[in-house]
Amino acid sequence: MPTAWTADSLRAEIEAFLASHHTVSIATIADDGSAHANNLLYVPDGLGFVWTSDSSTRHSSYIKARSRVEATIAPDYSDFALIRGLQIVGQAHRLAGADALRAQGMMVARYSFLAQLAQGPAKLLEAWRKAGFYRLSPERITLIDNTRGFGHKASIAVSATGAVSLG
Repeated sequence: MPTAWTADSLRAEIEAFLASHHTVSIATIADDGSAHANNLLYVPDGLGFVWTSDSSTRHSSYIKARSRVEATIAPDYSDFALIRGLQIVGQAHRLAGADALRAQGMMVARYSFLAQLAQGPAKLLEAWRKAGFYRLSPERITLIDNTRGFGHKASIAVSATGAVSLG
């Protein structure tokens, strides 16, 4: 039987999972209360993550109006017993100034094709320069891990300071 998680060991497992994947599905809430989900490339930033997106997209405008979001990160599995993934609840916001420049650097460091935008067609360069950078700051993260048993879940709560506790 697998050992029980501590807050620190679960945090480490979640950070490793975030680092080993690239695509997140983020759900936002539209003005009419309906849900909107989209997939994005991300870069881990501790227990949170950053991404870039056109600020005129639906999800970007919904985040501006309502910062609470939910996200999932899960690769595609064909064997149910191997399913592992994250469910994340938190606050998302557009970054500005030094924080946006830091996020841009993180994105380029992880995804080298983004650096090529500066050398690409003028339209791509213009889109890159207008792109917004965003961060999801988690409040709760649940790790689903069927390798530990059917429907096994373990959660951490994340404080505003980044401290974690089980539950």
